Amino acid sequence: MEIPFVKLHGNGNDFILIDEFAGAIIPDEMKAHFAALYCDRRFGIGGDGVLFLQKEGNDIRMRLFQPDESEAEMCGNGIRCLAKYVFDAGYVKSPCTIQTLAGPVTVKMEYDEDGDFMAEVEMTKPAYDAPAIPAKGKGDFHEIINGYEVYAVNTGVPHAVVFFRDLDVVDITKVAPGIRSSQFFPAGANVNLVQVTGPDSIKIQTWERGVEGETLSCGTGATASAAIAHRLSKTGPVVEVETIGGPLTITLTDGAFMKGPAETVFKGVLTLEE
Repeated sequence: MEIPFVKLHGNGNDFILIDEFAGAIIPDEMKAHFAALYCDRRFGIGGDGVLFLQKEGNDIRMRLFQPDESEAEMCGNGIRCLAKYVFDAGYVKSPCTIQTLAGPVTVKMEYDEDGDFMAEVEMTKPAYDAPAIPAKGKGDFHEIINGYEVYAVNTGVPHAVVFFRDLDVVDITKVAPGIRSSQFFPAGANVNLVQVTGPDSIKIQTWERGVEGETLSCGTGATASAAIAHRLSKTGPVVEVETIGGPLTITLTDGAFMKGPAETVFKGVLTLEE
């Protein structure tokens, strides 16, 4: 059995994409295990997740399975990667609607004057209240967890945000796991460590639930971090977010919008023994 795939990344957050536009290739009951096998960077293709592209009526659906076999509600970098693929394949024109577990998402796509692909995604509007935040308390969730001041927001995926003066002296492997699995996040959360670098700029590092490690970039995490920074008057409504893998622009006027690149890395075919 041969399975075509495409490897893409958004600021280093990398994904394997399986095109099921014409019909299922990997049965639903096998998708989670497929992701666990082929996201492995030594024994598989390698990736932070597997994107399954599906057709739903006149729209596109994105399903994302992660290395721990969980299915994520939404992924900002992943949706830009999928948008690039469907735009290049001629499946859609700009703008288009992509269905996710977090709801429909509108994406505008273009190639800039340098020939680089850019996508602007209308993200899930940041939510600060229960039940969107499955955590203790009502209103802005603000709690001391393991000695750190933690803010919570849902941008399609639950996020924890922690501010530091200087990220260069912080070890994310020691800070993030305890917050990610805290009792205050019964469903778990992505954890963002944030440094404010200017009146309209922040730097972040993200530990992702499902990957169970640090990723080079996280679109929903950039949106969550910018939303909390702006809510606390640390930045204005347009925030330049520096991730390890590259920059993203988050605009928080009349909703939340994320703009950033996506790149195709390579295409290949998996040959599976019958």
